[in-house]
Amino acid sequence: MAKKSAIEKNKHRRELAKKYAGKRARLLATASDESKSMEERFEARLKLAELPRNSSPTRIRNRCEVTGRPRAYYRKLGMSRIALRELGSNGLIPGLVKSSW
Repeated sequence: MAKKSAIEKNKHRRELAKKYAGKRARLLATASDESKSMEERFEARLKLAELPRNSSPTRIRNRCEVTGRPRAYYRKLGMSRIALRELGSNGLIPGLVKSSW
């Protein structure tokens, strides 16, 4: 199980990213628009830099929903390999069969 503080920090980052997504997209569009003047684009970059660092989607870490583990994460299922195997062995994931030979 991951530390509760790491899990909560990641939740906070997800909330901030969602909150500032629209503003960040507008500023990025302005900053990369070649038809705008250099001053406008520079102002957009400065305002983008003023946004909270944790509101950037690249700072969000994929974590297992069950255990909070950050490594060996399956995006399609939203959990780590260990949690997947445990739930699969208990028969809690439909269609998943543990192979043995």
